[in-house]
Amino acid sequence: MTTNVRFQSGMWRSLGMSVLAAGALMAAGEGTVGTQAAKQATFTKDIAPIFQEKCDECHRQGAMAPMSLESYQSARPWARSIKERVIKRQMPPWHLDKSVGIQKFKNDASLSDEQIAMIVKWVDAGAPQGDPKDMPPPKTWPSDDAWQLAKVFNRPPDMIIKSDEYTMPAVSQDQWWKPVVDLGLQDERWVRAVEMRPGTAAGRKITHHALAHLIQKETDALANDPDDAANDQGGVLMEWAVGKNYDIYSPNTGKVLEPGAKVWWDIHYHAVGEQVTDHVELGVWLYPKDEKPKYRTYLTGFQGTNSGAGSRLDIEPNTIGVSQGFRVLKAPAILGNFQPHMHLRGKAMLLEAILPDGTTQTLSYVDHFNFNWMTNYIYADDAAPVLPKGTIIHVTSWHDNTTANPNNPDPNQWVGWGDRTVDEMAHAWVNVTYISDEDYKEWAAKHQPQRGPRTRAALAPPATPNN
Repeated sequence: MTTNVRFQSGMWRSLGMSVLAAGALMAAGEGTVGTQAAKQATFTKDIAPIFQEKCDECHRQGAMAPMSLESYQSARPWARSIKERVIKRQMPPWHLDKSVGIQKFKNDASLSDEQIAMIVKWVDAGAPQGDPKDMPPPKTWPSDDAWQLAKVFNRPPDMIIKSDEYTMPAVSQDQWWKPVVDLGLQDERWVRAVEMRPGTAAGRKITHHALAHLIQKETDALANDPDDAANDQGGVLMEWAVGKNYDIYSPNTGKVLEPGAKVWWDIHYHAVGEQVTDHVELGVWLYPKDEKPKYRTYLTGFQGTNSGAGSRLDIEPNTIGVSQGFRVLKAPAILGNFQPHMHLRGKAMLLEAILPDGTTQTLSYVDHFNFNWMTNYIYADDAAPVLPKGTIIHVTSWHDNTTANPNNPDPNQWVGWGDRTVDEMAHAWVNVTYISDEDYKEWAAKHQPQRGPRTRAALAPPATPNN
């Protein structure tokens, strides 16, 4: 589907809003030069706390970002670039439209409007340092080899599953490494949380993404739903990409590991100009042996592509491609997160729920997808959508195959579905927990009157983004 009137009007509406927002933010900084020092925004008093909260996890010595923002000396040369990135909401990597859909998340990394305005004010005032005595104490960060969820559960993972080592040449086509690992389980065990990571810092350079497929005897039809984006790959235990590191399942829910279970790894490596040998590892936190959660959670790939053989994606040269997919929930369900997955031409993705009564809920809308950050938006427990049986999950995806896309390797090339980075995909990874009709009715009786309709009609339709 090529660019249409709806896209064009949405694009200019979005552009106009962006310009006005940027102007308002920049206006917040105007007039700060020449004001009294006590009223100026300074690094030590105003900016360093923001950086510690939202930025320094990556922007610190030895971490993945190209520069540190921990000190005034290291941050000051980047002041203008920081202003530009935060105004455009490119950094921190939280690419969700804040004007529509669910806005409560367990892992919200975004800056508030007030924080952005403060950074703009600081830069426009000349990026002053301020009184060194105002500098907050240095923040202690876990070592790079520490598991992030260890601090959540106050213990290391109960299981660590490692793939076999793989050596990626300095120059090579993309490679997919698919070893199988036996978990050695004699009894059924239920999973409370999982965390995945490349084995080394060098491995992060070559690992595009990694899937841990669960191979086990299944009597549950929902474990291998033919409508799932990964139905031909077995049940998915966890998927890792830059921006997604772990899953914590909601209380009284989890995933099950059956006796004799195996993990089939599917690791996408790409060459980076140096030879790297690495593996991927998965930390698993288990429920106690005698504790069985009420419901099972399924990592589900909701397709954002056209249905029908041979038409999964059809993106013409020099066009904005639009595709959509539909999936009917076979039972009431709770959706735990939203993680769009596309490649270099990915532009935007919209997740909606079409309810049995015909109304449409806008759940989440990533309006400026960034291939370098496969961010996972984890809904807060009290905000996660609870949907009745028969709800249609509607995913709409946009791909920018034009010269306006700086990541586009060749706008004159037709693009279809494929595993390579230069090919495309369009699906949303969502943790789905199916519940009973009785539990849904109980939830609906308590929540629907207070929540009210969250329908497309009640919200302005999301404008298709511009780059």
